[in-house]
Amino acid sequence: MSESLPDTLIAGIRPERLEKLRAREAKRFAQGRPKARAALDLGADAFLDGVPLHWMKDWPMPHLPLITKAKGARITDIDGYEIDDFCLGDTGSMFGHSPAPVAKAIRRQAGRGLTYMLPSEDALEAGRLLTERFGDFHWQIATTATDANRFAIRVARAITGRAKILVFNGCYHGTVDDVMVELSNCTTHNRAGLMGQVADLTLGAVACEFNDLAGVEAALARGDIAAILTEPVMTNSCMVLPDPGFHAGLRALSLKYGALLMIDETHTISSGLGGYTGVHHLAPDIFVVGKCVAGGMPTAAWGLTPETAARYAAANEARAPGHSGMGTTLSANPMQFACLKATLSEVMTAKNYAHMEALADRLAAGLATSITRHKAPWHVVRVGARVEFICAPGPLQNGTEAAMAHQPQVESALHVALLNRGCLIAPFHNMMLISPATKKRQVDRLIAAFDETLSELF
Repeated sequence: MSESLPDTLIAGIRPERLEKLRAREAKRFAQGRPKARAALDLGADAFLDGVPLHWMKDWPMPHLPLITKAKGARITDIDGYEIDDFCLGDTGSMFGHSPAPVAKAIRRQAGRGLTYMLPSEDALEAGRLLTERFGDFHWQIATTATDANRFAIRVARAITGRAKILVFNGCYHGTVDDVMVELSNCTTHNRAGLMGQVADLTLGAVACEFNDLAGVEAALARGDIAAILTEPVMTNSCMVLPDPGFHAGLRALSLKYGALLMIDETHTISSGLGGYTGVHHLAPDIFVVGKCVAGGMPTAAWGLTPETAARYAAANEARAPGHSGMGTTLSANPMQFACLKATLSEVMTAKNYAHMEALADRLAAGLATSITRHKAPWHVVRVGARVEFICAPGPLQNGTEAAMAHQPQVESALHVALLNRGCLIAPFHNMMLISPATKKRQVDRLIAAFDETLSELF
């Protein structure tokens, strides 16, 4: 990365300009949404911290809007604002809100039962489609990618007889206790800020820096790593792309030291048809996908290659009778399979990905042009339909650099300013997604809103 800017600037911005924008945009938002404010004052006390999910407190607005409708790439709030949605449920609705085939499948299945812990014909078709889309894996269905990763980790440990999972500093694989670790002074520690954590997670996990194959090999050489668990692109921080040869190196090292390779595509499914794994021809032993795979219905899938599945079967046969520690009652329900089938066959298509990637390229180029025009020391990263602007020079190499690039004061002010101009981006890492329903005019509005805001900051 290039040299840091003087301490008097925040991501290249004079503090007084940033504060002026922040205060004005916060006031504008609050004044424009009196119905939401009144409703929250009356009804939010029923929830812990005033929100149904504490992650909702991460939104930087003065208070939350209340959403009355979401369709395609637009959402409408209780105060009547229609907003271009580039957050899309933090990838959960990456293919748009209520895609028509998925909505039709929900209506159809609703009259046939919601859950009965037995398979349906849709389940068989969904399994075939999962293999067609993502490769030759033997599948299991979970409710969230957190669950899928948790179960896959158990399998990896069972079939290797090893305790530790190797993850990358700054990663996120859902709220899986086993891998909530980070690097500090070149040593793995429990991740800071964990609520109620009592176990020493370093007994079961080790952290390395992304793009550091030498560090990965040093960890694997100890002989206690069951699996490498990675996203193809780091997405839980300012986005970090893999160096050329990094994934080939991971595969080679995993084979050399007898560790499994787990690829978590929950976010990088934005990369294209088949996810990053399919587009770039990766060869994991275990594959995990979630979020939008069923068009917004809470669903995840984890799959084992035939060889890995055979090792799992042997380990399962040898274990003592009792609970496996994997699976939940509501997983693999018929509603999930109906939505999986509809999404995989009619929504997750090459045509839709082509549309998404073309507009994402337009968005990335427009944001980059604005950044250059205003001489901002920032950069833009795109992975398929996913785009981020990062308020620091780049490219970034690993989780440590990504954490240093994060600029919460700037990002929160920009977020509210964009929302006041009709554009919603994710509350995390300035992430923006393009859906099949997103229109060129929506992308151009976002670029214009971004440029207008930068004009006031630089």
